[in-house]
Amino acid sequence: MEQAILLLHLALVIFLIVLVLLQRSEGGALGMGGGGGGVVTGRSAATALQKFTWYLAAGFLTTSLVLNVIAQSDRQGGSVLDRLSVEDALPGVGSDTESDSGSLLDSLNPPSIGDESGTPAPDVNLPTPPAE
Repeated sequence: MEQAILLLHLALVIFLIVLVLLQRSEGGALGMGGGGGGVVTGRSAATALQKFTWYLAAGFLTTSLVLNVIAQSDRQGGSVLDRLSVEDALPGVGSDTESDSGSLLDSLNPPSIGDESGTPAPDVNLPTPPAE
């Protein structure tokens, strides 16, 4: 369904570009200086080409909104990094003892020593600085 709407959307875009390029240029900004029937002057009768352009523009807007709704309904919550495992990003990095639930971000930022994860801080006897 999504591919069909996307193909319709792309066809509308191509036809809309062609129709806009086929229309007569009125010159100047907002139709000024191009004779009668511009935006600033009174409304004139729209040609068939202009009407078809409006229909294609409405179809383009509709398909854009529908594709946006479909994309939002398919969207999963969370970050991309949360869903990406180490084995997916870096093949051969993960070992067999590691679980598949580890994220790439966790593997790049290992827990520091002595934090709340349960890793004990090593007993290290640091030399004391000499007294002055």
